[in-house]
Amino acid sequence: MTVHIIVDGYNVIRQSKALARLDRNDLAEGRQALIDMLAAYKRLKRHAITVVFDGADEFSLFDSRDRDKGIRILFSRQGETADAVIKRMAAHDKQKALVVSSDREVADYTASQGAATISALEFEDKMAMAAFMDVKGMTQESGEGEGRSSFTKKKGPSKRLTKKQRLNQKKLSKL
Repeated sequence: MTVHIIVDGYNVIRQSKALARLDRNDLAEGRQALIDMLAAYKRLKRHAITVVFDGADEFSLFDSRDRDKGIRILFSRQGETADAVIKRMAAHDKQKALVVSSDREVADYTASQGAATISALEFEDKMAMAAFMDVKGMTQESGEGEGRSSFTKKKGPSKRLTKKQRLNQKKLSKL
């Protein structure tokens, strides 16, 4: 199953210490730094990625739809928020969507539509790990399975996750 990662752009920028610092200096610089990080992540993981920004204040400066370095960039139309665009995309993609946002309202709504969700800080950690693996020349397979010994047996009653939780876990494991 392919995963479509939908990123709440300004939410991720403002949650990240490094990106927030750039954003305070220049809004466009913060956006471009996020797009660069997402592009580096996409080179390794090959997931479809869309980043959504509020564009109500800047609707005349940008095309509402654009693509940069393989990342689809959307700006909300005037009178519409990025949250509304993200909710609509998640409702359309349902099980294929993975929404990156620390906004509880967005995360709850998109999860109710069948999309998996991850907080901005958790996703930033995933991007940093992917960048580290890229620098070290590691593949995804070489990093998996290191935390568990093949000689360890599970003890106690099994606690199987619900089907929805297992699907979300499966999507998150692809990150």
